[in-house]
Amino acid sequence: MPPDNVSARDLKDKADWGTLRRFLPYLWPSHDAALKRRIVFAMVFVLLAKATTLALPFAYKRAVDSMATPANEAAMVAMAFVLAYALGRFASVAFDNIRNIIFERVGQDATRSLAEDVFARLHRLSLRFHLSRRTGQVTKTIERGTKSIDSMLYFLLFNIAPTVIELIAVAVIFYLNFGWGLVLATGTTVVAYILITRWITEWRTKLRAEMNEMDGHALSRAVDSLLNYETVKYFGAEHREQERYAGAARAYAQAALKSENSLGLLNIVQAAIMNLLMAAAMGYTVWGWSRGELSTGDLVFVNTYLTQLFRPLDMLGWVYRTIRQGLIDMAEMFRLIDTPVEVADKPGAPAIHVARATIAFDNVHFGYDPDREILHGLSFEVDAGERIAIVGPSGAGKSTIARLLFRFYDPQDGRILIDGQDIRDVTQESLRRQIGIVPQDSVLFNESIGYNLAYGREGATRDEIEAAAHGAAIAEFIERLPSGYDTEVGERGLKLSGGEKQRVAIARTLLKDPPIILFDEATSALDSRTEQDILRTMRRIARHRTTLTIAHRLSTVVDTDRILVLDHGRLAESGSHAQLLRHDGLYAEMWARQAADSQEEPA
Repeated sequence: MPPDNVSARDLKDKADWGTLRRFLPYLWPSHDAALKRRIVFAMVFVLLAKATTLALPFAYKRAVDSMATPANEAAMVAMAFVLAYALGRFASVAFDNIRNIIFERVGQDATRSLAEDVFARLHRLSLRFHLSRRTGQVTKTIERGTKSIDSMLYFLLFNIAPTVIELIAVAVIFYLNFGWGLVLATGTTVVAYILITRWITEWRTKLRAEMNEMDGHALSRAVDSLLNYETVKYFGAEHREQERYAGAARAYAQAALKSENSLGLLNIVQAAIMNLLMAAAMGYTVWGWSRGELSTGDLVFVNTYLTQLFRPLDMLGWVYRTIRQGLIDMAEMFRLIDTPVEVADKPGAPAIHVARATIAFDNVHFGYDPDREILHGLSFEVDAGERIAIVGPSGAGKSTIARLLFRFYDPQDGRILIDGQDIRDVTQESLRRQIGIVPQDSVLFNESIGYNLAYGREGATRDEIEAAAHGAAIAEFIERLPSGYDTEVGERGLKLSGGEKQRVAIARTLLKDPPIILFDEATSALDSRTEQDILRTMRRIARHRTTLTIAHRLSTVVDTDRILVLDHGRLAESGSHAQLLRHDGLYAEMWARQAADSQEEPA
């Protein structure tokens, strides 16, 4: 997986034209002929608008030259050219807007397709990736990358390309009317303008990349702090959080200040170059007029062409910055897309078929880091319909078993079998359909209770949702709410109590109706009374299913068929509660310690 922090230099190196070439398939989709036709029509209107714009100075020149002759006929001619000039300006604006209307669907479709691909890719990435990245930075990367697409398309197709056409046309017109001198002066100035703009903008791009990095850092600090709002309050750490955010905000403000000051320098240099050419060209025209070689209209002719030419050139620095920044933002987004998928299905992998919900760990070795192994050759088997508990000291590898079973990670060695099938040989989607989980912290979507219940199975009917709620003993609570199943649960389900959230998690697992259910510390955060209520519900739904219960409190698993005791990633003991107590080993020691702690608790 790529490192989370990428320097401005690394981003600049990645943000080359290769990034743009990679985006072209989204702009020119091979499967959509209608969008291709829209692009062609839009470019036709670009050419029409540019041809009209190039013809306007001729009308302006003839109008001025006609006014230099005091006669009624000349006045009529001048009026005709003035009207033609006005009509041409209107036509140019109309063509530009028709072009935008035609092209808008292309830009929106390209943006949507790329955003969908990025979103899908993020869900394919491993749990390791999501645990190591800051959510605020990832969302900001996607937001900047997708928003840059539309502006980049507009500038590349409707600013850069027409400007190149206009430069060539103006060079030809100046040569035919004034000779090589004005063409060379204009060409030299434009080249100098472009080179200086590029040089200063490259410098600004580095400042801008640093500013974006600071912006993402500040956002991630804010998101992280707000998501942990209760923790902040528990420790009275508001001032600390404000200082952390203020530090990130100050760093961003300093970077933004450098970026904006460099913009002022760029604008001054650009203005100096443009106005030097304008003064020289118009001075040359006045000199020609004084010698009788040029007319009064030639002055406005040259002035109009240079004004029209410099209008897009005046925006060149901004356009170049926008394109370069867009390339940086898109390169960063493509970096997310290019993140290797750590856990991937084998080509042509079949769906898992579970006739008997047996589970087997066969000499499984696993570690989150290569130099820190968690499971050391773990082996055990679970029969279909058996209720198994997994206990052990903290760090023994209990929760790791759950993550491996769902295939969030693959073991470095050994096999995990369900109904005799290696879970690495089947599709992840089919595997996860066979397993339900009730975790310790049941995080809910910021939607209605009904939506969160229905999340257990796509397409579930209202009757099935209500039946699941009754099965989890939460239906009565929901029906007492003013909005019933439409009640909003708040972000991460914070409007519900711990026990209510656990029952929602149980209900959606019931709705999923898997043959295997995993309870991962499902009651450890609950009070004793709520814990007993939840345990009764868990025992009821565990009937006729294979269940694994990962538990810290041993009193919650005494009635399971078998208890597996882990110690430092190895199976230390196995047996029923009574057998393990008689064995007087690690389990008996843990039981005695928890019993003593329970007796010492104040009433």
